[in-house]
Amino acid sequence: MPDPLPSAYRILTAASLPAYLATLPGIPARLGGAPSAWQVRDVADGNLNAVFLVDGPEGGLCVKQALPYVRVVGESWPMDIHRAFFEARYIARVAPFAAGLAPRLHHYDDAQFVMVMDKLAPHTILRRALLEGRHMPRAAADLADYAARASFHTSDLAQPFERRFEDLLVFSRSLALQRITVDLVFTDPFAEHERNRFPRPHLTAWAAALREDAAVKDAVATLRRAYLGKPQSLIHGDLHSGSVMVTPEETRVIDGEFACVGPSGFDIGHVLAHFALAWFARPQGDPLRPLLAADMAVFWDSFRRRFLALWEGAEATGDAFPASHYPGPAGAARMARQRAAYLDDIFADARGFLAVEIIRRIIGFAQVADFQARAGEEERASAMASALAFARSLLVWPERYGDIADLTAALPRFDGAGLDPRPTRPW
Repeated sequence: MPDPLPSAYRILTAASLPAYLATLPGIPARLGGAPSAWQVRDVADGNLNAVFLVDGPEGGLCVKQALPYVRVVGESWPMDIHRAFFEARYIARVAPFAAGLAPRLHHYDDAQFVMVMDKLAPHTILRRALLEGRHMPRAAADLADYAARASFHTSDLAQPFERRFEDLLVFSRSLALQRITVDLVFTDPFAEHERNRFPRPHLTAWAAALREDAAVKDAVATLRRAYLGKPQSLIHGDLHSGSVMVTPEETRVIDGEFACVGPSGFDIGHVLAHFALAWFARPQGDPLRPLLAADMAVFWDSFRRRFLALWEGAEATGDAFPASHYPGPAGAARMARQRAAYLDDIFADARGFLAVEIIRRIIGFAQVADFQARAGEEERASAMASALAFARSLLVWPERYGDIADLTAALPRFDGAGLDPRPTRPW
């Protein structure tokens, strides 16, 4: 059970928010004018938190408060409000490396578990833009830049182990949201569970097939162990198209409350999964499809290049690969092989996390809106089944997907796989 609520904690509303913000240092000046002139909109559309946009004569802000329960369910599902602390710490931790790719945190209130951040305007949620058929040309490369900077600079490639262990000490206390990940991502979709919300009866056979597939469960077990026991870097933990705000020129990553120290490939797999989900959600012949497949390649290729560039630079002063162990041309060649192997390992992890994320977003509790692009329940379910066939293949036959080109080339092969989960071709 979550810890008891602090006695001072109060759930904010649109009506009570102006008076509260007026008490915070520096915030009234950012908004300008009197609190009575501030306009407040409740814009929460996620599963967990209250979110408000506040506009004053001088500017706007975003206010996010952790609620003591899952917002979309209510008080029957209690949730630890201390998650706001970990999100605020994550924002502060990656801010030096992610300038221009995340909103600034202006205030954190550890009594009300409130964050006050930049209001992003005229940005929209990336998933919403894709649902509307709008391609965001910078999103994939910007997300790659963000992921490379955050994962490299919080790893032992750049940091002494003491600093990385500080991250581990802080973020290992974020137990409530890591439990959500373990349950909702790695466990529930592969078992009978009341939280699973897949379209019935259309995907009932698919859900049963995944529950009964020993090879799938073995692969998921390996990935679960990696999530729990591979502390490579500080990861966002929920990096998907609903956690990214965009314009055609800018990209901003938000909602880092699931942050933890884990495998770098976790965030990479999530981004790739949501581009793939968006691809399967679009009808055949949709002009957005080739752009989404290209985005997958741009994202991984850009991440790899950016990560390697950082590693080859002056800030690669961590304890993992001491420069003194790689002297001269022969040492440089050995180091190049180490770097390639490290990136290959991230890709292998990402490939598996990609598959698990697709499955949980279709079979599990936290559904995605992408498939609204398909007309009719059966057509939507058929598109979901195609995505499930793709994900299962990644888990069972990973050797077929050695690089990003193999992944993107496979997408059309699974299109129209059908509602019957029994393979009719050598997937």
